[in-house]
Amino acid sequence: MGLIVQKFGGTSVGDVERISNAARRTAEEQQNGNDVVVVVSAMGKTTDHLVNMANEITGTPSKREMDMLLSTGEQVTIALLTMALAQRGIDAVSYTGWQAGIKTEAVHGNARIVDIDTENIKKSLKQGKVVVVAGFQGVTEDGEITTLGRGGSDTTAVALAAALNADKCDIYTDVTGVFTTDPRYVKSARKLLSVSYDEMLELANLGAGVLHPRAVEFAKNYGLPIEVRSSMEKERGTIIEEEIGMEQNLVVRGVAFEDRITRVSVLGLSNSLKGLSTIFTTLAQNHINVDIIIQSRTEAGTADISFSIKSNDLPETLNVLESNRELLDYKAVESETGLAKVSIVGSGMVSNPGVAAKMFEILEGNRVQVKMVSTSEIKVSTVIKEDQMVNAVESLHEAFELYSEPVKTK
Repeated sequence: MGLIVQKFGGTSVGDVERISNAARRTAEEQQNGNDVVVVVSAMGKTTDHLVNMANEITGTPSKREMDMLLSTGEQVTIALLTMALAQRGIDAVSYTGWQAGIKTEAVHGNARIVDIDTENIKKSLKQGKVVVVAGFQGVTEDGEITTLGRGGSDTTAVALAAALNADKCDIYTDVTGVFTTDPRYVKSARKLLSVSYDEMLELANLGAGVLHPRAVEFAKNYGLPIEVRSSMEKERGTIIEEEIGMEQNLVVRGVAFEDRITRVSVLGLSNSLKGLSTIFTTLAQNHINVDIIIQSRTEAGTADISFSIKSNDLPETLNVLESNRELLDYKAVESETGLAKVSIVGSGMVSNPGVAAKMFEILEGNRVQVKMVSTSEIKVSTVIKEDQMVNAVESLHEAFELYSEPVKTK
């Protein structure tokens, strides 16, 4: 007998019929002789609906009260799924994040899990029960309810699987696995049978919405295998593990992309190491995630720094920079919206030089202007105009032959 953690996303529990389908999947796993812990998201567009209601009341809702509001979405799902399991004759119990012992840091809206007290869950499992846990939420040391940010249910599931020493974590979603790129935009996108943790982490960070980056980090740190699979189709999904056990004829494994990117330029900074560290420390302290960074020196002896952020972080970023203008000692701030980030990812890049050059040639040949660049051993990211995003993705997917089946070797 093993222990399996299942996670069902919002579309997989979007209505009563789909909740019943999720219950059937859980029942099948238990009938295979496994203990089962299930983590669920809020139903369908519930979270969006709750956010919209809050915005109708105030344009600046308290982050604490937003956590109180948004955490109710998953509570509805766990109760309904537990009822659906009971209808199948399965003994089950539902737990909110705090009842499940999920402890987080004291950050509202985007908290990180710091510890999990598994006592309640283990007690219920010993009693032969299926445990249904609300994803996306936890509680601080002081008893404050927190949420983990968008995609946080993935993190809940993988963190629970690690804490419980589970054999596997299955992520059920509305797609059949991880694809070479988003099949909604590129018809020739192909499902990958396996992906390494590092490749999946890059893809997740670069806009592939199938898994939350923090979930992949948990899995990598604990060596926990994940399978991304369809909640509706009975077919093999994509296994995410340390080594994928095969070489590919494809150096690039996937193309990731993300719209609504903004470039912020801070001009006339004091040209010192302290000035550079101060600006990014200040942004980090205000929980603003900065991505691609470019620094240049001016003839006047000052420095200009440009960095990319998500567009919805722009108002807060500008506010933080203005509030700390005297500390940061800069002359002006400029921003450019309407941008997107397009990236290629593949562990094969480490031993294959010239991949970045080929990428730039492809983009240039399709008249796509590159505004910013960032590289690592296994990825190249570019910031381009948003209206050129799909063209760039399609061109790169075709040029790197991602539509082709991989060559498998032992």
